[in-house]
Amino acid sequence: MARYRGYGAVRALVHLALLLFALASAPAMAAGPLIWAFGDSLTAGYGLQPADGFTSQLERALRKAGVPATVKNGGISGDTAAQGRARLLWGLRGLGVKPDLVIVELGANDMLRGLPPAQAASNLDLILATLKQRHIEVLIAGMKASPNLGTEYRQAFDTIYPTLAKRYDASLYPFFLQGVAGNRALIQADGLHPNPAGVAIIVARMVPFVRRALR
Repeated sequence: MARYRGYGAVRALVHLALLLFALASAPAMAAGPLIWAFGDSLTAGYGLQPADGFTSQLERALRKAGVPATVKNGGISGDTAAQGRARLLWGLRGLGVKPDLVIVELGANDMLRGLPPAQAASNLDLILATLKQRHIEVLIAGMKASPNLGTEYRQAFDTIYPTLAKRYDASLYPFFLQGVAGNRALIQADGLHPNPAGVAIIVARMVPFVRRALR
């Protein structure tokens, strides 16, 4: 009997060791909410050092405001709404866990290429429908068409974001570049992308919207 009792003790120790190994090997859980910034070059941080990009600045601003969030960068420069839709599911899988909030920032490249607003609207609609099916909260970061595209195009494009926000009962930040667009001191030399100071203004304006969306 003593030999069997010893075997049981050894087995228990082995099980305990395996459990401790599994816990040590598992990825640490985030202490606060997980936010995924899913977009194009504006969320990717085009032309900026990583620490100066949108996701890094947003994460720091939220933590300074008492929200211990982790903000993951899901931006790919040049993406249209269609390209974003094509990579949505594998992007979500790549996070490993369900995000608490997805910031959807797409459509700017559709507009810059003069693609039909209805096309951008359709792809954004499918993105939002997919996120809603998965019960993931969304903050839509809107975009506005350039004046040189004409009144008809601007009206069709600019209404995409408020229309979809209403349809999916999603939070809306009306214009991602609010307070920055048209100000050369806040834009990089390409005339399109915000510099670090411009990103800081975007983040400061967006933080209250992000906090409300998380609640």
